[in-house]
Amino acid sequence: MESRLKILGHPVHPMLVMFPFALLVTAVLFDIIDTVGGPDFLGEVAYWNLTVGLIGGLLAAAAGTFDLLAIPSGTRAKRVALTHAAANVAMLLLFAAVWVVRLNADSRGAGGALIAIEVVALGILGVGGWLGGELVDRLGVGVDREASLDAPSSLRPVAASQRMGDAR
Repeated sequence: MESRLKILGHPVHPMLVMFPFALLVTAVLFDIIDTVGGPDFLGEVAYWNLTVGLIGGLLAAAAGTFDLLAIPSGTRAKRVALTHAAANVAMLLLFAAVWVVRLNADSRGAGGALIAIEVVALGILGVGGWLGGELVDRLGVGVDREASLDAPSSLRPVAASQRMGDAR
């Protein structure tokens, strides 16, 4: 199934996913280091990683919705995609809850309970990421129908008859 939202021939959702994934993981690592006695500024850096990671996660979710809506109902891909989406929404909500608590706190650093929530959210992020990989690598969601080891460049125009699989 070919992605519905593309830039220069490539699906947008996978391009956006890497940023929030990396930022949220780094935020948790910095919070843990800050809590066990690392430099004081790491709590602040973790907070801003969390902030930008949440914004990026919302953008990635919006792009992923285009592909989700295009997957035919009653397929394994649809079930996996819905689970992927639910896991990632749950993860974003947990991180957002941590962000809200830290928003007006005297210190931007996280404590034990917030870090515990972050670690749970990271676990869910891992599951959501694995499900995303299953969608792309195993089920071919977001992959161009013409994909092959010798496929032409995605920048090369393809006739509509070729794209639709016309055997003329």
